[in-house]
Amino acid sequence: MTRMPEWEFEKTEPPTWPQDEGQAPVMKPTNPKDAVGVLKYPMSYVSAPVLAEMAVGMAEGGHKYGRHNYRVIGVRASIYYDATMRHLMQWWEGEELDPDSGLNHITKALTSLCVLRDAMIQGKFNDDRPPKSKAWAEDLNARTKALDKKYSEKKASYTEIK
Repeated sequence: MTRMPEWEFEKTEPPTWPQDEGQAPVMKPTNPKDAVGVLKYPMSYVSAPVLAEMAVGMAEGGHKYGRHNYRVIGVRASIYYDATMRHLMQWWEGEELDPDSGLNHITKALTSLCVLRDAMIQGKFNDDRPPKSKAWAEDLNARTKALDKKYSEKKASYTEIK
């Protein structure tokens, strides 16, 4: 049978599940709900362990500040940007776990972004970002590309990879 991406299923032909584990869905004639289900947002694309870690991080925030407080009192962009960046930088510099929670710094960054995005969706986002900057990223990318060309025989990086 030909495997089809979920977005190509026709409404008259609901998906089926393969006999061999690990194969992509093919057509299944017995469950019409499948044809409708594949058109809804697909939670199966999101990592369950990561979501569970985020839930623990969100519970920590709930215990400290009150569950869903950000939906009532709102959030400032700068506070969550700063928190996210601190967690990312600590992780980047080799510190795996946040000392307060014991969670990975990546998880803590994700929970900060989750609160920030939820506040944006709920209309509880206080946008205290600085005035919009002139375009700068494309210029820096061009400069980086020029450096890469100029130093085509770069020295090896020193990393944690042995």
